[in-house]
Amino acid sequence: MAVLHHNSDLPVPPGALQQAAALASDAPIIVMVHGYRFSPHHPRHDPHRHILSLDPAFPATQALSWPRALGFRGADETGPEGLAIGFGWEARGSLRAAYRRAGQTGDALARMVDALSQAGGRPVALIGHSLGARVMLSALRHSTAGAIGRMVLMAGAEFRCAAAAALDSPAGEAAEVLNITSRENDLFDFGLELLVSAARRQALGFGLENPRPNWIDIQIDDADTLAMLAGLGFPMDRRARRLSHWTPYLRGGVFDFYRTALRQPWALPLNLLRRQLPAQVEPRWSRLLAPPERFGGRTA
Repeated sequence: MAVLHHNSDLPVPPGALQQAAALASDAPIIVMVHGYRFSPHHPRHDPHRHILSLDPAFPATQALSWPRALGFRGADETGPEGLAIGFGWEARGSLRAAYRRAGQTGDALARMVDALSQAGGRPVALIGHSLGARVMLSALRHSTAGAIGRMVLMAGAEFRCAAAAALDSPAGEAAEVLNITSRENDLFDFGLELLVSAARRQALGFGLENPRPNWIDIQIDDADTLAMLAGLGFPMDRRARRLSHWTPYLRGGVFDFYRTALRQPWALPLNLLRRQLPAQVEPRWSRLLAPPERFGGRTA
């Protein structure tokens, strides 16, 4: 089966390693990591029945199937479709507790990724939202160099200093990171800074503080950035919103970009994206403080 589910408190299933070993040489292995408020131990909050499912059981505006959007259909055979694994972890409770737990969960993710990479003979791609991005960055500290290939962080709930430290690890130096930011996420970034660090540290919504050759910041709600991506063949919904933590994966067309970035990284090298990105992005609070006419009379 092309889509499997795994939880952080369980050993890596042998079946997943067997499927990784049987993949076609050009087939990807992609691990998907959910964010805050999900829990695989509570049916109503189970990510494997929600965004990590091929067919979400909860019809809601946030219930987009990540594996389908990434090109998986759940075929009962190995082939170019590859292997997708939804990685579940306990992300409920207070934000401070979930943030701490996300850092601890990185070790379990690293063990699974290392085993998959070794069995499949290729680097593993990762995509995660919110605190799932923190789990992924934490995994860099524990993983083997080269086991993790390209990562997509969607509105990552992590601090710039922690991300830079993760990149200093052997696995961090070998990986490539697309950090998807959004001014629509400013209030959530501010909440992370205030509630977790008492406003002493800056969130990744600002982008990485010092440039790294294997890291790129992409403001997914910036008009010039959206025009650049459309020029590369990835047109997206350009509607502006004042506030949203979920548009980095719900914005129409955005998963077409992620799918290519993860399945065919050679088609979207970081240098190509870096050369065409706007020199400056919009400042914090530019969405919340914008005049109403910018949103066609809407306030959200």
